[in-house]
Amino acid sequence: MNKFFVVLFLLINSFGFAQAPQGFKPIKDTVAFKNKMQEQSKSIATMESDFTQEKYLSVMSEKIISKGHFIFKKQNMLRWEYAVPYVYTIAINKDKMFIKDKGKITKYDINSNKMFKSINEMMVSTVDGTLLNNKDYKTSYYENDKCYLLELIPIQKGAKGFLKAIHLYIDKTDYSVIKVKMIEPGEDYTLIEFSNRKTNQTISDEKFIVK
Repeated sequence: MNKFFVVLFLLINSFGFAQAPQGFKPIKDTVAFKNKMQEQSKSIATMESDFTQEKYLSVMSEKIISKGHFIFKKQNMLRWEYAVPYVYTIAINKDKMFIKDKGKITKYDINSNKMFKSINEMMVSTVDGTLLNNKDYKTSYYENDKCYLLELIPIQKGAKGFLKAIHLYIDKTDYSVIKVKMIEPGEDYTLIEFSNRKTNQTISDEKFIVK
């Protein structure tokens, strides 16, 4: 499979539970939680962090571990820069997507491709908190002493073909996304953990144009 599509699938997969996951309990006041989450999200203009990505494939004996740097800026700007084990960059600048692989840069118009558009909307809404209002997902809310866990199950038939659910782990101290776990229907999954997070730093628009 083309590396670009492999990376896209690594960014978009997850799983669901029929009951509260082990170590978690249902959130009693989901309305209050959603209001607080949206309030915190509105205060974030930019965000950047390091990330570690773990990919589990049932056909492989070992997990695939990747590391890199992530940057987000309102409105609709993202940059995933992989550094280990390979160098690979995906940048989204509003309605444009840039891919850099082995020195070659490819540019796409997101609006001309339904898959690109869907992936972009999911990625951006996950970061800015608006995914909670997306009617394409059924959301369940859980918590433990340290974090909240949001389980989003896709409703649309098309999404169900490659995505079982999205799990967002939210830090209770500042309502930031600290971990995203994504599992495919066959139980393969991708886990992305964020670290060294910084918010509302000055970030140039040039960061979202791959050269």
